[in-house]
Amino acid sequence: MKRPSNAFIAASWLALFTGAVAYIIGLWNAQMQLNEKGYYFTVLMFGLFSAVSLQKAVRDQLEGIPVTGIYYGISWFSTLLSILLLIIGLWNATLLLSEKGFYGMSFMLALFGSIAVQKNIRDCQVSDVEEVKSDNQEQL
Repeated sequence: MKRPSNAFIAASWLALFTGAVAYIIGLWNAQMQLNEKGYYFTVLMFGLFSAVSLQKAVRDQLEGIPVTGIYYGISWFSTLLSILLLIIGLWNATLLLSEKGFYGMSFMLALFGSIAVQKNIRDCQVSDVEEVKSDNQEQL
């Protein structure tokens, strides 16, 4: 497997941090109650974790690594649920449409970034293992 380019690795980390940090800064500066801020923060953390979990489950299946059906299903369910919870929260929030759009876009950027970062980490690990195997074969 070919190792991802440094530019793609940097772009994925940038997407993850840009989305997550923008979302959190938006929450910090928002004029809403602390319990609302907690809700939106929890939805972000839940979304990031579930997106990484889903990427791993999908990748494992593609590589022939056993993944239980329940874990695969929960990964999909939790990712979609985090998006749905954000939509419901924003739909019912008393925020300007531009603020709702900001939260939605920064959330999705952070989710995309988390998936891309997980993919890159996995690709780098596979590439490193293949490189070591190749070096060992050459030494024999």
